Amino acid sequence: MEAESEPYVRLASLRQLHQAMADMNTARSLADTLQTVADGVVHALGYELACVNLVRPDGDLVVAAFAGNQAAEALITGRVGSRDSWERRLRMGEQWGDLVFIPHTEGWILDDDDVPQWYTDGPAPRFEDEWHPSDRLFAPMYAPGPQGGGNSGELIGVLSVDRPRNGRRPGAWGREALQMYAFQAAIAISNARLRSNMQRALVRLEREQQALRASEESFRQAFEYAPSGMAIAEMGGDQHGRILRSNDALCRLLGRPASAMRRYSFSDLVHPEDIGTLLRTSAEGGRAELRLGRRDGTYVWVSLRNSVVADAADGPRFLLTHVEDIEERKRRELQLAHRASHDSLTGLPNSAELRSRLSARLCQRPQPTLPAAVDAMDAAYGDPVLDSGGHYFDFPPSPESYDAYDHHVHTVAPEDGRDDGTKGLAVLFCDLDGFKSINDRFGHNAGDAVLIEVARRLSGGVRDGDTVARLGGDEFVILADGLGRADAADLAVRLRNEIIQPIRAEGRAVRVGASFGIGWAHCGMTADEVLKSADERMYVEKRSRPKQHRRAG
Repeated sequence: MEAESEPYVRLASLRQLHQAMADMNTARSLADTLQTVADGVVHALGYELACVNLVRPDGDLVVAAFAGNQAAEALITGRVGSRDSWERRLRMGEQWGDLVFIPHTEGWILDDDDVPQWYTDGPAPRFEDEWHPSDRLFAPMYAPGPQGGGNSGELIGVLSVDRPRNGRRPGAWGREALQMYAFQAAIAISNARLRSNMQRALVRLEREQQALRASEESFRQAFEYAPSGMAIAEMGGDQHGRILRSNDALCRLLGRPASAMRRYSFSDLVHPEDIGTLLRTSAEGGRAELRLGRRDGTYVWVSLRNSVVADAADGPRFLLTHVEDIEERKRRELQLAHRASHDSLTGLPNSAELRSRLSARLCQRPQPTLPAAVDAMDAAYGDPVLDSGGHYFDFPPSPESYDAYDHHVHTVAPEDGRDDGTKGLAVLFCDLDGFKSINDRFGHNAGDAVLIEVARRLSGGVRDGDTVARLGGDEFVILADGLGRADAADLAVRLRNEIIQPIRAEGRAVRVGASFGIGWAHCGMTADEVLKSADERMYVEKRSRPKQHRRAG
C-alpha cells in the first residue's frame, strides 16, 4: 500500500484496510481484539512486524500482541516497558501528525532502555527514503475524547511497526492510513475493554444473584422452620409495626393463622401494661420481655428481640423480630419472687414485703427547725422558707426537693382524740389471744390450721387494695388507706368478730381471740416506726381488756 500514492490507491488495498478494521471490531474478546490489531498492521498496511503495547493500570506498557515474526513474538510478548521510557520515545524524533518516527541516526540512544524491542542492524540507506532496520515508527492510540477524534483522550497503548514491505518510509497515504488505523484500533480496544468489563460484571452479578438467591432460600427455610417465633414487621410510615410475615412457630404460639397475623401489629397484641416497653424496643432494636395476647384472650410471656434491617439509601425499613416463649421461666421467676415476698404457710405478704409496701408510701422530709432558729436562718438566707406543710427548713430546699414533693402525695394522719374527717393510712397490728394454748394442747398442725384460717378471714374482711400481711408467729398487720379514725376502729371490730368465730382444726372446733392496735403512717416516719407505734397501741389495748375477754375460749 505504501507504494501507492494519491489518488491512485488500489481498491483492493482499501478493501484490505476495511476488512482489518471490521475484524478488530468484531473480535470476541480483548485478547482477540489486540491480536487482530497486530495482524491487521501486517496484512492490510504492508508492514512485516507489528507490536501492540498496552497501558496497564499502573501506567507502564506491556507487549500484549505481536505479529510477523514468531521468534520475536516469543521473546518480547508479555514484557513491560516503563511509562517514563515510552514518554521519552514519544517526545523524540519527527512528528508525522499523531505518528512518531525516530530515524536510526537518533534511535541508537534508545537501544539500552527498558522498552521491549526487536531490531536488526543493516547498512546505511542507499537513497533518501529507504527504511533502515533501526528506524522506529510509533502510532500512539488514544481513547476517544469528549469531542471524538485525534489524541484528545488518554493514552491506552502504542502500535510499533517495522520493515515496510516495499523497503521505503511510508508516504503521505501510508502515514494517513496508519494514523487512521491506530485511531480505529483505540476505539476497538476501548470497546473490547468495555465488553470485557461488562462480561466480568455480568458474571460477578450472576454469582452475586446466585448467592443472594441461595441466601434468601436459606433465610426462608431458617425463618419458616425456626423452632421459635419469627416475624417481619414494617418500620416507618403509616403502617409502622404492621406484621408482614410470620412463621408457623409464632402462629402456633399465639393461636392465630398467618393470614390473621397480617392484620395486626405487635402493639395490637401486646399487654396494655407492656406497650411502653414494646415502643422502646421497636424504636431502638434490642431485647425486651413482655406479654402477647393469644386468640383465646390469654397472654403469654415472651422474649422479644428486634433487629433493624436497614437500607443504606433509605434508612431503616423493616424489623426482624424473634419471639421466644418464656412462659415457664416467667412462672418460675414469679413463684420464686412470691416465695421471697410471701409467707409460705398463709400465702400472705411477709414482713419484708410489708415494710417495702409501707416504705413506698412514705417520704423522708427534711427536718423542721425549732422556731428559735428561724432568726438565725433569716440572717443567713433572708426570709424563712416554708415547705407545703408549713414547716421551717434550716436551709433553703433545692429545686430538686420541691420537684420531689410536687410529684409525691404526702401521707397524713388524723388528729389524735377526734375524728376531723381526715383520711389516712391506718396500720392495724393484730395479735392472736390464746393461740399458744392451742399449739400446746393440740399440736403445731392445729396451730397452722388456725393461722391459715385467720389469714383467710382477715383477707376476706378488707377491701381490694388493702394489704394483709403476716409479720411473724401469730402477729398480723393490715394496711388500709383512706380511713378516718372511726373507720379504722370499725374495721378492727369487724375483723375481731370474724376471728373469734370457731375454727375447725384437727377435727375439733377451737377459738382464738384477737387484740388490735391502730397506728397511723405519715411522711417523715420510717416503716419500723409506724409498726412500732401500732404494736405499742396493740399492747395497750390488750392490757386494757380483762383476760377472760381476750379470747372466746
